[in-house]
Amino acid sequence: MSRTINRVELLGRVGSDPELRRTQGGTAVVQLRLATERRRENGNDETDWHTVVCWAKQAEAVAEYVCTGERVYVAGRLQQRSWETDEGERRSRIEVHAHEVIFLGSANGNGQGNGRKADGDQPF
Repeated sequence: MSRTINRVELLGRVGSDPELRRTQGGTAVVQLRLATERRRENGNDETDWHTVVCWAKQAEAVAEYVCTGERVYVAGRLQQRSWETDEGERRSRIEVHAHEVIFLGSANGNGQGNGRKADGDQPF
């Protein structure tokens, strides 16, 4: 089998405060929404929203130190998740499962959190 690569890097702003949850087995998990902007051909900026998932110690650090508006760098892999709604409809979405998150600072520029890094426990 030939080698493949599944890697994504994002630098953006957090859309809402991350909420720490736990799996049935007690593992910490955090999902956060990350906004990135790109310039369109007409010169206008367009925002893309990404769902980022963090696990274990990394999830706990993100929940403690990251809040809405902060800039973060995320490196990880894409993973598609599928489920069925209560109405029987099939849904899916692509998530970024982070293996590295670097906190770059707050939206108001006070520098809080600059350079702090949360490495994931999950292999990349």
